[in-house]
Amino acid sequence: MLLVAALAGCGVSGSAAAADPKPPPAPTESNPPGDIPDNQAYVVFKPSTGGFTVSVPEGWARTSTGPDTAFTDKLNRIEVSEHAAATAPTTASVTARDVPALAKAVPGFSPGKASEVSRKAGKAVLYTYEGTTAPDPVTGKALRDAYERYVFHHNGRDVVLTLSGPVKADNVDPWRTVTDSLRWQ
Repeated sequence: MLLVAALAGCGVSGSAAAADPKPPPAPTESNPPGDIPDNQAYVVFKPSTGGFTVSVPEGWARTSTGPDTAFTDKLNRIEVSEHAAATAPTTASVTARDVPALAKAVPGFSPGKASEVSRKAGKAVLYTYEGTTAPDPVTGKALRDAYERYVFHHNGRDVVLTLSGPVKADNVDPWRTVTDSLRWQ
């Protein structure tokens, strides 16, 4: 009888514990420096020359120099440029023409890889590489940036989208949003 009571007692306390479980704590999300939030809002940018539009993150600072426009926020940057081009780019032409210019212009340039990709606006040549940012004016620290440079071609014009942010930042989805948003006018 004592054994039955002991087992019944165990069953009661076991049932009571099962009825009042504590949920496990939510995993802590790790956002590396430069990680653009997934809930980032976007606005449409249309250059004064027309010809195309592209969506860029809302609220980012905008600067323009001639046909080049840059959008920046903290550690990330999107550069948009357009120029005449008689023929569509190829991985070979980007490697031969653009890479030497990038090697001279980007501090700490590390060459990457050229590939052809498809986006909603059509095919583009993607060139990935790394470089070092200018030192922060306050801390003096420079960061290592990863770059994705897309060259799109349409009706004798190239549109170049260069996206950059810290190496290891998880910006795959935001960069895809930007590059998929290009529309020809």
